Amino acid sequence: MTKTLIRGGQVLLENDRFDDLSLLIDRDTITAILPSVETVADARTVDASDRIVIPGLVNGHTHSHGALARGGVPDDAVLETFLAGSAWLNLGRSHDDLALCAQLSAVELIRKGCTACFDLFIELPGPTVEGAHAVAQAYHDVGLRAVVAPMIADQTIYQALPGLLDSFDGPLKDAVAALTLPDWDSTVAVCDAALQSWPVPADRVRPGLGPTIPLHCSDDFLKACAALSGKLGLPLQTHLAETRLQQIMAQQKFGTSLTEHLHRLGVLSERFSGAHGVWLSDDEMSLLAAHRCGVSHNPMSNLRLGSGVAPLRRLADAGVTMGIGTDASNTSDGQNMFEAMRLAATLSRATALDSDQWVRTSEAFDMATRGSAQLMGFDKVGQIAEGWAADLVFLDRSYCHYTPQRDTLNQIVLAETGAAVREVMIGGQMVFADDRVLTVDERKLCAEARRAAERITHANAAARRMNAAAAEVVKGFCQRQCGAHLP
Repeated sequence: MTKTLIRGGQVLLENDRFDDLSLLIDRDTITAILPSVETVADARTVDASDRIVIPGLVNGHTHSHGALARGGVPDDAVLETFLAGSAWLNLGRSHDDLALCAQLSAVELIRKGCTACFDLFIELPGPTVEGAHAVAQAYHDVGLRAVVAPMIADQTIYQALPGLLDSFDGPLKDAVAALTLPDWDSTVAVCDAALQSWPVPADRVRPGLGPTIPLHCSDDFLKACAALSGKLGLPLQTHLAETRLQQIMAQQKFGTSLTEHLHRLGVLSERFSGAHGVWLSDDEMSLLAAHRCGVSHNPMSNLRLGSGVAPLRRLADAGVTMGIGTDASNTSDGQNMFEAMRLAATLSRATALDSDQWVRTSEAFDMATRGSAQLMGFDKVGQIAEGWAADLVFLDRSYCHYTPQRDTLNQIVLAETGAAVREVMIGGQMVFADDRVLTVDERKLCAEARRAAERITHANAAARRMNAAAAEVVKGFCQRQCGAHLP
């Protein structure tokens, strides 16, 4: 049978209202919304009478490589000391390690009600066709919808930040100065080859580009990424104004804001999204909106690394397409989109006295579903409606979060943790039920992850010590620079 009838659930329609209904699915698409008592003779039936049915959450920004680096970020790390001090966690990884990370991330996302993600994975010293294809195949095999975007740069942090290298001396300065990344044209050529020979159907797992941070990318490199994005119609995402230091360094390096710099290079387009956006000015927001760009709000990692609280209300009001993401499992310590969505709604209450300026639960939910899907280029993902993807999450109506059940959407956004998730469907296929992911052996995956993490830790012991020493120098540099005036 190609048809499935989801019968009798409390269904969230168009991210707007709940009703007791049935959903008819043909292959991977919702084809009809029916009364809850309806039967369909040529369809297999799934009883959802005790379920709340919502569209799968969509993670607008993550890094699968963080799955094997979980627990490796000190609790006093800021972004720049994290970049300097934790690089060793990504060294010496095989293509199998990259695939393993994607599987680990996908399993956690599915278990917590997420059905799609925008993954900026890293492969050092530079991307390979085989690495990108391994990650894509891993998502395809687990069944998660994804954009797989190699995270790429042509400058290290020591080359990228004006004056940073001068803060070092002695052998440590020689060591960090010797670190290099591949030249930009070879990196772009690898991405082009990988993306044009994509190994899996692009309707479920599609390619993207992830120039890591504008400061870490030469102008020619950013222009080449934008050209490749335009040629192949690929979503492009970078880390934009994540920290105050990034904007300070942009003024020193470019003489303007990060967004204005990208605008001058021709990088901004409807395919462009920036992750974080904590330190964007009103002028930058207007510029992003004018080019139909998006921003992925990643509140947990913004708090974890002390980056700040993004101006979510102002971004949305400016007309910027807003998504919500988790960031990596090492910088936010998990892949819980319910947590990210709840923080998106509640943090707005801490930054505005006027309740009219708060992000409503309905807005946060829409950002965490349809909004993030727009950043990924999926135009029929993120809500329950006829003709849209059958990406569904089934919540237990009897769980404590919904007892009593008064305002269902408020209770989902403000209380749900993923504990009430009972089934997950992606593209019309059940991928989670009976407390297990149906597409992968989780016990075997866990054992492989432990072995890989131990191997990486032992193999990179010397790099870990060097990174720790470098992070201390970077910390002092950041403290000195962050007092500078921003226009």
